[in-house]
Amino acid sequence: MDSKASIRAKVLARRDALAPEQRIEMSLAMVDVAETLSFDPGAVIAGYLPIRSEPDLRPLLSRLRERGARLCLPVVLDRETIVFRDFVRGADLVKTGFGTSGPGEEAEVIDPDLLLMPLSSFDARGNRLGYGAGHYDRAIARLRAKGKSPALIGAAFSVQEVEALPADDHDVALDMILTEQGLRSF
Repeated sequence: MDSKASIRAKVLARRDALAPEQRIEMSLAMVDVAETLSFDPGAVIAGYLPIRSEPDLRPLLSRLRERGARLCLPVVLDRETIVFRDFVRGADLVKTGFGTSGPGEEAEVIDPDLLLMPLSSFDARGNRLGYGAGHYDRAIARLRAKGKSPALIGAAFSVQEVEALPADDHDVALDMILTEQGLRSF
């Protein structure tokens, strides 16, 4: 099996090769697909703002807010830690590390009930390969240590699926994957 770094590079090259217009259409298709996602009104859902060629979840996040979700975004505090800050309509966004943007220090830190997570690739068993920093694995471990068990949903384009990913003990599997083709449970 290829190394994680090799898989990451190959799959991200495939994602990067998608035309910007195609990524927009695929991102918009994810909004319709996610209509089947069930959550209680007031549930805290963590999304993310896109960097590089990631799916643009902003239309999806807007729809989830309309359906009663409270939104939050990840913020990189240091090289090891991300927290999730309340994402309210009209709030100013600041640079939050690794090329990302999110709410500033004035925003409340909240624990999500559901995490929509970026990734470089995924497989049919629900294994997720991130970008290599381990931020989400550590954030999930911290949430679980607090007695939380958020639903873990990867957000990706279907071209990011691979046959099989190597999984280490610290790697956390997904509960579901959201692509432009559907919402799949593992």
